[in-house]
Amino acid sequence: MKTAIILGATGLTGGRLLELLLNDSRYSKIKLFSRSSVGITDPKIEEYLGDMFDLEDYRDDFKGDEVFCCIGTTKSKTPNKDFYKKIDFGIPNSAALLTKSNVINTFIVISALGANANSSIFYNRIKGQMEEAVLEAHIPRTYILQPSLIGGKREERRLGEWVFKQLMKVANLVMAGPLKKYKTIHPETIAKAMVWLANNDFDGNRIPSDAIQEIAQR
Repeated sequence: MKTAIILGATGLTGGRLLELLLNDSRYSKIKLFSRSSVGITDPKIEEYLGDMFDLEDYRDDFKGDEVFCCIGTTKSKTPNKDFYKKIDFGIPNSAALLTKSNVINTFIVISALGANANSSIFYNRIKGQMEEAVLEAHIPRTYILQPSLIGGKREERRLGEWVFKQLMKVANLVMAGPLKKYKTIHPETIAKAMVWLANNDFDGNRIPSDAIQEIAQR
């Protein structure tokens, strides 16, 4: 019986991941680290609510078998670039370092397709820098998921993203071969892949969107 740690369980993908783990008999405890409660009462759940920028304060509680990092924000939600980097780079990096120091051997984090530490695009650059920092922690089983546009309904309205998703619904019909990785991916698919990776070996650290789709079907 394992203990899983989730950062970002109140988000779209993190919420789906929590549902899967609650129904998975391999897990007896799920520790949630977040600013706010998920609002679910279950004997498996332990919630640690507070400032995610100070994860070190939770060192004694940050112990388990696997860490799932589903932290992420958007330009529209967090327009300030310094604060954006503090979330998308700072929290996953701190979580990876804590995972390493507490001798947890599995760390699975959501990044993005196109992540590149040398990119001229701010969003891609921050994701790329995060990936490099996570890999530098040298956690034995590190998996970085690089999904394309994530589908699903969010609580907050994002007009630009909604319009793009409508266009992608049409584009998805013709994307094949090398273009498959650009298809919209659903949060349930990402969550299923994360659970599979936590319980099976996989060759490679960075996993693009089309590979996430394939893993989720296993």
